[in-house]
Amino acid sequence: MRLQLLLCSMLLCSLPLSAAAESAEHAFKAGARAEKKNDLDTAYQAYKRAHDSKPADPKYMAAWVRLRFYAAAQHIHAGDELRDARKLQEALAEFQIAAQIDPSSFAALGEIRRTVDEIQKEKRAKDEAAKARDHELEHDASNAAGPVALALKSNAPVSIHMTGNVDTIYKTISRLGGFNLLLDPDYKPQKITFELSDVTVREALNMLAIQSKTFWRPLSSNTILVTVDNTSKRKELQQSVMKTFYLRNASTPADLQQAAGTLKGILDISHIQATPELRSLTLRGTPDQIILAQKLLTDIDKPKSEVLIDVLVLEVSTDKIRTLGSVLPTSVSGSIAPAGSGSGSGSGSGSSGLTLNSFGALGAGDISISLPGASFTALATDSATKVIQRPEVRVMDSERASLRIGDRIPIATGSFQSGLTQGVNTQFTYIDVGVNIDITPYIHANNEVTLKTSLEVSSVTGEQTIDGVTEPTIGQRRIDHQVRLADGEVNLIGGILEDSETRSLSGYPGIVNLPILKYLFGQGNKQHAKTEIVFAIIPHIVRSTEINDDNLKTVDLGSETSVTYRHADNSAPGAPLPSPAGPAPAAAQLTDPRNKSAVRP
Repeated sequence: MRLQLLLCSMLLCSLPLSAAAESAEHAFKAGARAEKKNDLDTAYQAYKRAHDSKPADPKYMAAWVRLRFYAAAQHIHAGDELRDARKLQEALAEFQIAAQIDPSSFAALGEIRRTVDEIQKEKRAKDEAAKARDHELEHDASNAAGPVALALKSNAPVSIHMTGNVDTIYKTISRLGGFNLLLDPDYKPQKITFELSDVTVREALNMLAIQSKTFWRPLSSNTILVTVDNTSKRKELQQSVMKTFYLRNASTPADLQQAAGTLKGILDISHIQATPELRSLTLRGTPDQIILAQKLLTDIDKPKSEVLIDVLVLEVSTDKIRTLGSVLPTSVSGSIAPAGSGSGSGSGSGSSGLTLNSFGALGAGDISISLPGASFTALATDSATKVIQRPEVRVMDSERASLRIGDRIPIATGSFQSGLTQGVNTQFTYIDVGVNIDITPYIHANNEVTLKTSLEVSSVTGEQTIDGVTEPTIGQRRIDHQVRLADGEVNLIGGILEDSETRSLSGYPGIVNLPILKYLFGQGNKQHAKTEIVFAIIPHIVRSTEINDDNLKTVDLGSETSVTYRHADNSAPGAPLPSPAGPAPAAAQLTDPRNKSAVRP
C-alpha cells in the first residue's frame, strides 16, 4: 500500500515538469519560426518564454541571449534613422524599447541620453525663436507708423485760372506743392473750368476735389492718389487707422458706452470697442475721424462735479403747564356705632349688630363722620428742549447720497406655521427711525445747485397690540422737495410744527363756573405743548466742470456723407512749411501748354 502511494506521488510531481518542458519547447519552436521570418521582436519574446520556463536549459538561454542582442540592435538602428530624419520623439521611443529589451546595452542608454539632450536643445531653440518673434512683434508694434500725411514744400498762396481736364489741373497743383501725383486707372477725368485766387496749395487740392467730385489720399509724405468720389472707392482706398483712448473720468461701463454712443452719433465711427477694465475705447476709422474723436473726447471726458452739503437739523420743543385752584372734598362718609351694639339686645338672640332697639338709645357719641382733606395749588411749569444735528454729505453730480442717523426698529410683516415645527414663525422687517436724509444734487455751470431732497425725522411714540403682537408706533415728519441754491446759500425748511393745548377744570358743579369762586371751590389745569423742526441746507461746490474756450469752439466736420478734418491755419500768409525735400521753389509763372491759362504762385 505504501509502495502504491509513493508511485502516485512521483507521478503527480513529474506532470508539471513534463508540462513545463512541453511549454518551453513549444515557445522555442515559435521563436525559431519567427526568427526565420526576420520578426526579431516576436522571436525574442518566444525565446524569453522558453527561457523563463526552463532557466537552466542552455539551449533556451543561448537563443534568448542571442535574440535579445539582435532585437535591441534592430531598435537602435531604427532610432538612428528616425533621429537623422529629426523625428526625435519617435527615435527616443525606439531607444527606450531597446533599453527595455537589453538593460545592459550601453549603446541604447547612450542613445537615450543623446536624444534627450537634442530634444531639450531643440525645445530651447524653439523657445528662443518664439521669444525673438515676440520681441520682433513688440518692436514692430512700437514702431507702427501713424497715418500718412502729405507734406507740402510751400504754404504760399497761389492763384489758378484754368480750363482743362481734372488730371491736368491736379498735375499743375502738384508742381506748385512739390509732390507726386498718381491717378486711379478706373478714373476718367472730365473737363472743367477751375478758377481760384490767393489760396494755399492744400486748399486748392480740397476745392478741386469738391468741384470735380473726386477725392485724394496721401500714399506717402510726397505722393497722393486721386480717384472718383463714391462709396465703393472710399471704402476701398480711404485710409483706416486705429487708436486707443484712455478715459480719465469714466468710472462705470455705462460711462464708456455713453462716450461710444456720442462718437457713433456725431462722427459716424462704426468700429468702437470698449474695455471697461482699462476705461478705454479703441477706435478704427479714417485719420480725420480719429483726430476729431480726440477733440470730442477731450470735450466730454470731464471730471464730475462734486458738492459738500451741510445739513442742520434743529428740533425745538416747549411745554407750559399751569395749575391753579383748590381741591375740596367732594364726598362724606359716616358710621353709626351705638354703645352695647356688639353684645346684642334683651331679645336674647345673641347676634351682633344694630337692631331697632339700638336706635332708641343713640347718642351724639355713637355717630361719626369722616371728611377728606382740602388743598390749594398754584403751580406753573415752563420747559424748553433744543436738539441740533449737523451732518455733512459729499456727493457727486447726479448721484444719490443717503444719511441715516438713528436706530433700526423691527416690524412684524407676517407669520406662518411650518409643517415641521409646532410653533409659529414670525417674519420681521427693519425700518430706519431717526434722521433720514436722501439728497440728489444737480450742479449747474453758474455755481448753482439744484437739490432734490427727502428729509425725515421719526421716532417711536408708543406701542399698540394687533392680533396679540405688540408693535411700535412710529411718529414721522417728512418733507420731499426740490430747490435751486447758489454756492454757500442757506435754505431753511420749517413748518413742521406740532402745537397742542389741553384745558381741564374740576370742582363743585355750578360754583366752578363763577369767575372768582371757581378758584376757591375748584381747580383749573392748562397744558400747552409746541414742537417745531427746522432744516437748514447749505451746499458748497467742491469741484465744478471746467469748460474752456476750446470746448465751446465750433469745429468743421466736412459734409454730411464724409467727415473731414480741416486744420486751422494760424500762421502768417505766405510762410513756408518745413520739408525734408529742401527749400521751397522760387516763385515762377506757370502756363498751361494747352490753353495758355495763367497759373501764378
